[in-house]
Formats: sequence, structure tokens, C-alpha cells
Amino acid sequence: MISKELLEILACPVCKESVLLESEKLVCTKCHRHYPIKDGIPVMLVDEAEELVDTDDR
Repeated sequence: MISKELLEILACPVCKESVLLESEKLVCTKCHRHYPIKDGIPVMLVDEAEELVDTDDR
């Protein structure tokens, strides 16, 4: 589990905005990239992030 204190200081490495804890991932509040949490450690690497695909452009 991610502590509240750690969650408050974590930021998205791409856009520098805050992240929210959703299920077992951290989600950027601006660009909506999802960062995994592996063995209780947030993996805040751009290469590990999942980008949200916008399906409304069809």
C-alpha cells in the first residue's frame, strides 16, 4: 500500500502533475497515464506507463 505522505509528493514524470491511486496503479490527473505498482513500489518510469487511448476520435 502507498502511504498518503508518499502519494502527496509523487508526480507524473511527463507533465509533473499529481497522481491518484486507483486499484493497483497510479493515474496522472492531467495526462491520464497509468503507472504500475510492483511489489508495493510505484514504478514512475515513462517506458512502464500505460497511456489512455482516446476512442472518441472514430
